[in-house]
Amino acid sequence: MARRPTIKDIARRAGVSESAVSFALNDRPGVSERTRARIRQVAEELGWQPNSAARALSGERSGAVGLVLARPAHTLGVESFFLQLVSGIQEVLSASRTALLFQVVEDVDAECSVHRRWWAERRVDGVLVVDPRTRDPRPELLAALGLPAVLIGGTATGTADQDGGPGEPGASCLSSVRADDARAMADVLGHLHALGHRRIAHVAGLPELAHTARRIASLRAGALRLGLAADQVESVTTDYSDTEGAAATRRLLARPQPPTALVYDNDVMAVAGSAVAAALGIAVPGELSIVAWDDSALCRVTHPRLTALVRDTAAFGRLAAEELLAVLAGAAPRTRESELPRLEPRESTAPPAAAY
Repeated sequence: MARRPTIKDIARRAGVSESAVSFALNDRPGVSERTRARIRQVAEELGWQPNSAARALSGERSGAVGLVLARPAHTLGVESFFLQLVSGIQEVLSASRTALLFQVVEDVDAECSVHRRWWAERRVDGVLVVDPRTRDPRPELLAALGLPAVLIGGTATGTADQDGGPGEPGASCLSSVRADDARAMADVLGHLHALGHRRIAHVAGLPELAHTARRIASLRAGALRLGLAADQVESVTTDYSDTEGAAATRRLLARPQPPTALVYDNDVMAVAGSAVAAALGIAVPGELSIVAWDDSALCRVTHPRLTALVRDTAAFGRLAAEELLAVLAGAAPRTRESELPRLEPRESTAPPAAAY
């Protein structure tokens, strides 16, 4: 294996002392500008990079930020949302020469342990936190550690947010980027109601997630505004997988009075639900309308093409990364709103059949 170049190698090649190399590479006085330029040129020729661990121990930044996903591992391989999110995050971090330390764990307790370890080892300068929970220990922990963080999809208050959904304890100390899930759900319900649907079911994601709670609350509030009875609109929770999405669809469609429209919390479940309907001989959209949360290629290539909420997930990731870099530069905690998801009607939604 090739040995990594050291300060000693640079000093030998440049014909200067090791202390002169240290002064030059750390922008400290003690060497002339001509010598500084020569040392930096030699360092570049040798491919030298600063040791992030040593810099962290000396009190300097590590040059990395962290992202931990506490999601069922089997749901990550088929869902495009996180791939697009990380793509946007990485785009911003790469431009600032900041590394992304990424880890998948089994639950939030394990994620908290990772954050404690990263803080103790000075592995990261800050973290991005996804999937805020209704009762979330992470904001309070990060605030106590003094580890800079940005909540992705969370609120910046410790009480119920303005849309009626729950907030995150301790989140007032942290910056947040979020999408307006409540308004997006209201748009979906309004679209289906205008088409004539009066029995609508929401196949939701993990029940402990704050954005799941906001969507469920918005659906209930919207139904009340539209004069729908409590038994006409409902939400059932899943783990976001195609397996649970399909199982929930079968249960809903097996009822004596099944829903005439289904809203799924991701594209994977929506496609799985469409397949279940086809297997049961239920026509989409003639007998059943389907809406997917977060558009993807899956929604556009399946038949019929699925009506979906369209948003730029990569831009959401870029916004989160930009906010974390701003926090690391000294910006005060704040909440930033991403672009509202836009409903794209396609062939999977239509007025319900009168006889169904």
